Amino acid sequence: MTAQPMSTLPGAHAAPHIHRQRFTVTFDYAVAFTRGAFDPGNATLAQAMGTQAMGAAGADPRPRCLAFVDMGVLDGHPDLCAAIAAHFAARGDLPALVAPPRVLPGGEAVKNDPALIGQMHDAILGHGIDRHSYVLAVGGGAFLDAVGLAASTAHRGVRLVRMPTTVLAQNDSGVGVKSAINRDGAKNQIGTFAPPWAVVNDAAFLDTLPARDRVAGMAEAVKVALIRDGAFFEWLERSADALALFEADAVAHSIRRCAELHMKQIAEGGDPFEQGSARPLDFGHWAAHKLETLSRNHLRHGEAVAIGIALDTRYSVLAGLLDEGEDVRVAVLLEHLGFRLWHPALARRAIDGDGAGRPQVLAGLEEFREHLGGRLTITLLEGIGRGVEVNAMDPALVEQAISWLAAREAA
Repeated sequence: MTAQPMSTLPGAHAAPHIHRQRFTVTFDYAVAFTRGAFDPGNATLAQAMGTQAMGAAGADPRPRCLAFVDMGVLDGHPDLCAAIAAHFAARGDLPALVAPPRVLPGGEAVKNDPALIGQMHDAILGHGIDRHSYVLAVGGGAFLDAVGLAASTAHRGVRLVRMPTTVLAQNDSGVGVKSAINRDGAKNQIGTFAPPWAVVNDAAFLDTLPARDRVAGMAEAVKVALIRDGAFFEWLERSADALALFEADAVAHSIRRCAELHMKQIAEGGDPFEQGSARPLDFGHWAAHKLETLSRNHLRHGEAVAIGIALDTRYSVLAGLLDEGEDVRVAVLLEHLGFRLWHPALARRAIDGDGAGRPQVLAGLEEFREHLGGRLTITLLEGIGRGVEVNAMDPALVEQAISWLAAREAA
């Protein structure tokens, strides 16, 4: 009898044929900087959206646009909704605004209430906003996150135009490619990667920011300078007085350079949608996200990031990665800008489970790993302007870094 190949025997499994599909999608969006975006003669919004040529054919070829506005922004700009409506009505190079701007809560409130995403979906779908139409989101970073999630999931994605209104949103999250809401108190658990159609940074919104929010946004500039641009960090040191006084020219340069560095990392870092394990732009964030939760959002995101930066910079020294004294240099800059590098949540200890007796903030390491998946990867510093990835952190050294922050607070 002649032996049969195994693949032809009854019951044998045929070798699988796998075809690997591969294609590339290019994303291209404008990030514009202006002042008075809704002034009648300001064409920045239309130029950023790429809608200048509308009106050439048909009775009304203009696409549609629905605007969402962060309730908190109205405190400093009570006429904003009327200004938006008037701007769209006066300009033929913009889409047709299909309804008065819809005002919704901002801050972490909008990210903690999934019912608000449903309300946004209802409005987007109810007003016929399709993939060739636009959603305009005017607000802080958390608000843009939530509206971005709604826009990226309605019709599998409609065109989102972001108009960030805070320092933090203009120099960081507003120019990025992520959207998310929170779940069960955990940050950014439900979200998408969806680049915006356009971003318009209007400096006029910063004029009315409360002092605390002005300061909070500068943490991201320090962060990206520390991991990517030593010369920018030195400029921040030289300009600390002007930034602390919120002088317009210094603030404008800081925001623009910070935004450029964030966009460069996203475009050239090789992992814009975070498929790998490293997230250099989240330097200082493993602790920051946990501190926001532990403080019940008493800490602003930027305030928590500043603490996380100081903590991880000190850890970098303790781990032998960074020269002694550079941690003091970073802490001095953050304090000069107006940050307090301590919060009582840092001293809170777990009382049960395997981590009993350890600082609760340490749980942020595992939460950080779970959120990203794969191996724990944390960005630390090996020099000012040079980040380095590590795959483990020594809890004892983290506690020493916390004690160092406590000593600075007590001094």
